[in-house]
Amino acid sequence: MPRFTVAAFYQFCALPEYEALRDIIHDLCTKWSIKGIILLASEGINGTIAGSDESIQNLLSAIHKLSEKFQFSPKFSYTNEMPFLRMKVRLKAEIVTLGIPGLEPHVKMGTLVDPVDWNRLIQDNEVTVIDVRNDFEVRLGSFERAINPKTRSFGEFPSFIENSLQSSKDQKIALFCTGGIRCEKASAYLLEQGFTEVYQLNGGILRYLEVIEPEQSKWNGDCFVFDKRVAVGYGVKPADVELCFGCLSPLTREDRDHPQYEKGVCCSHCASIHTTKQKASARERKYQCELARKRNERHLGPKISYIQGTELEWNTNEK
Repeated sequence: MPRFTVAAFYQFCALPEYEALRDIIHDLCTKWSIKGIILLASEGINGTIAGSDESIQNLLSAIHKLSEKFQFSPKFSYTNEMPFLRMKVRLKAEIVTLGIPGLEPHVKMGTLVDPVDWNRLIQDNEVTVIDVRNDFEVRLGSFERAINPKTRSFGEFPSFIENSLQSSKDQKIALFCTGGIRCEKASAYLLEQGFTEVYQLNGGILRYLEVIEPEQSKWNGDCFVFDKRVAVGYGVKPADVELCFGCLSPLTREDRDHPQYEKGVCCSHCASIHTTKQKASARERKYQCELARKRNERHLGPKISYIQGTELEWNTNEK
């Protein structure tokens, strides 16, 4: 049986007291040996955490009791390896950064569509289906007919809308993302911009992969997640995907079979970009990591990496 329960959750709500909640939540996480990251802002809470099933249930119950505004329904998955190195509770300007002030997803957002009804919606040729995630995530997998905005960060989404969709605000729009938080904020933005019919996948891709059987699915590939698992597939089980140490691109088995792939050094996406010196440095670090592993020690190099402006809580050479 998997040793760790992973819970992903968020709630958009007016939360003026968010600063006072940081230490309380952090102490609770420490008490129950939970690791992960939780973001708090005046617009709500957003977190992904891991621990024993009992600890996770205790923490979620305690968080719900902290404020009557917290009515979120977490999404659960399971893994044999702790996917986070530490626990962080951070205060932010936004729980998911779009950079558009004044949006209130808890007041006005798109129509939620449950996974069982999603297939019918996205097969309607009158519906424009948009993947709200970033380009490196879309490369791993997406829904049939979905448009890839090719954004490097969520903050570029408004520019995509302005350049691609502003001329037809009466069209039907269906949005989806990993767990629902990005498309919830994106739908609020579209409605503010005058779009009249906006839908979003309730619970995101993670809920869809949890409840829809593969033979009924319109999803192709795997789903990137921002923790040590890298990606999950059907049943929200860890997929055979690794990160490139050189550029942090998610790599499938096919990517790792490419002639330019060198574990811990580079892949086909970055082999021609990195200098000989950079590759030599990566090889040396890989060698030191292997020595430390043989001694049952952890290499003391940097443990946090960044991918397209998003902080990742592990180091790819220490998987």
